[in-house]
Parts: sequence; C-alpha cells; structure tokens
Amino acid sequence: MAIDCTAWRPRIERPPVRFVRFSGTALTDGVKRHRIEGVEVAITGAARTIVDCFRYRGKVGLDVALEGLREGLRQRKVATDQLWRHATKMRVWSILKPYLEATAADAT
Repeated sequence: MAIDCTAWRPRIERPPVRFVRFSGTALTDGVKRHRIEGVEVAITGAARTIVDCFRYRGKVGLDVALEGLREGLRQRKVATDQLWRHATKMRVWSILKPYLEATAADAT
C-alpha cells in the first residue's frame, strides 16, 4: 500500500500489508479515485502497476513483474507509451526497456 512520505503508518494486523512511501508525482501519477461502498479509494492503473512491480522487483520478485508485463500487453490493457511515461517518471525505464523489447520481440 502506498502512503505519503510524511503520513502516519497505520497498524494493520490482518491481512498482512506492506507499506511503501511515495512523494509528489509518484503518489498521484496514474492513480484514479473510485468510490467503493461510500469510501474513496485510490487505485493505480495497469501500466502504473506494472511499472511499480519493476520498481519494487526486489520485494515482489522479477517473475511477478515479468508476468504482469506479459499479461498487460497480451490482454491489451497497457500500451508501450503508457509504460514509457510512467517508467520515466519513476526512473525505472532503463530497467523496464530490455524486458519490454524482449516481450515485444517474442510476440512477433
């Protein structure tokens, strides 16, 4: 769960939740607000989620990031320009680019 750098960290026992701290555009870029049962919830889009998986590949695993990339492209839920935009803002484009190129080459 993403929280602001200066935000209070909630104590949640169940389910297990891992918090990451974001600031500025990292906290708002690619995020849409939805109302679920009367509560406003911020949810990231598919491209932003894939970029975050590559950003935190050490925590979630590279296999999770690659699976997200493959499925996002296969199901046409993300476009390469969306990935590029989010990845450059999050400073992971140099990490994501070779995997994106290899995935695109496998699809042809």
